[in-house]
Amino acid sequence: MDIELARTFLTIVRTRSFVRAAEQLNVSQTTISARVRSLEERLGRTLFVRNKSGASLTPAGEQFLRYAPTFVQLWERARHQVAVPPGYQAVLAIGGELILWHPWMLEWLHWMRKTAPEIALRVQVDLPEPLMEQVTNGVLDLAIMYAPQQRPGVRVEPLLEEKLVLVTTDPEPAGCTRENYVYVDWGPEFANHHAMAFPEIGNPGIVVGGLGLLGLNYILEGGGCGYFRQRLVEPHLKSGKLHLVSGAPSFFYPVYAVCSAQSDDELLQIALKGLRAIMTEPPPVT
Repeated sequence: MDIELARTFLTIVRTRSFVRAAEQLNVSQTTISARVRSLEERLGRTLFVRNKSGASLTPAGEQFLRYAPTFVQLWERARHQVAVPPGYQAVLAIGGELILWHPWMLEWLHWMRKTAPEIALRVQVDLPEPLMEQVTNGVLDLAIMYAPQQRPGVRVEPLLEEKLVLVTTDPEPAGCTRENYVYVDWGPEFANHHAMAFPEIGNPGIVVGGLGLLGLNYILEGGGCGYFRQRLVEPHLKSGKLHLVSGAPSFFYPVYAVCSAQSDDELLQIALKGLRAIMTEPPPVT
């Protein structure tokens, strides 16, 4: 089967629209319709019902959805293995959300080079939606994320329950104010909890999206306060550069590993072992 047909099918299922699928795949709507028609002719069944609200699966389409991710993932897996660089035994492709790249992804790379030097690594840093798409399609074997979606062809494993704490550069009890507050966008769940806990900070002057380290470096250099990962700020708390805001609530934010169902389980276990070891070890004191 043409893998592009299966990819097109999965994109329509996810977007529930031929039009949006064409936009995401950067092809014309005519091309999308032709691919679906070709796929339906090969299977001998109608896969979609199109109406004003978009596209929904027929019973045959629901059945094909059980197998389509496997087709795409097997192809990507085969492509990766054929492209193993000389001197290596296998390739592992891993991705992580932008907000997670420091310090875990960097530390994990060093851990893998020491522990499994025979494995070639491909690392991608991206936003949640593209990462989920690449895991679903088998382009990535593994992605580290905060709020993954449940999709056919992937499995989700908890890695760590991260804690977000409110810290300030001012040691005084009233050192965190609306004027010096830096809001880091930790996602919709955090936003809801934050809004209930701090209704007076509904529209802060500085908002940092996607990269908590940027907000942390900003307050370390210029002063201020905000919510950051406890592990990341622990060295600064010990050195006295930062202080916990007394009485402020902390928020738990779990981290997950999202795995392609067709990935080599032995490689995944090595990668997950390294991630768990890095995430649970005490942070260095600076």
